[in-house]
Amino acid sequence: MSRIGKLPVDIPAGVTITVGESVITVAGPKGTLEVPVQQNTSTKVEGTQIIVERSDDEPKSKAWHGLQRALLQNAVTGVTKGFEKKLEVNGVGFRLSGSGKQIEMALGFSHPVKYTAPEGVELKTDKMEITVSGIDKQKVGQVAAEIRSLKKPEPYKGKGIKYVDETIIRKAGKAGKK
Repeated sequence: MSRIGKLPVDIPAGVTITVGESVITVAGPKGTLEVPVQQNTSTKVEGTQIIVERSDDEPKSKAWHGLQRALLQNAVTGVTKGFEKKLEVNGVGFRLSGSGKQIEMALGFSHPVKYTAPEGVELKTDKMEITVSGIDKQKVGQVAAEIRSLKKPEPYKGKGIKYVDETIIRKAGKAGKK
């Protein structure tokens, strides 16, 4: 059995789960998320837990089993606590402004870079830090990755946009002539 898939998902107070044919709806205090039902898996709600089972022991079924459970856990966490990623902007002359759905960044290009977040994702700026938050873990991660890709950190001076917990391995510059 899948080590992840066999674990039950606890349902906190205030969260309702509706299991349908092709979609599982998770509603909570922060919003509502829909999780697609994976093939060869079945989901049932027993008391305050969600149990995910699979139909056979094929390798693909085992993979779908773990995925289904992880998606449900992320949906439950999202509608109760939400998700958040922090990005740090480093560089001389780099600036941030705006919040909500759109931010504007000066990243050393000849023009300011504007980024508009999709529905369900909130952007906040604080000095040289961008906070991406929302209830959908996949969307939050995707938006953070897209913002980071606008100016990836370079290894010589460390300029660019990086995750707060990311470590940039620095390289030595060119050695001068003797």
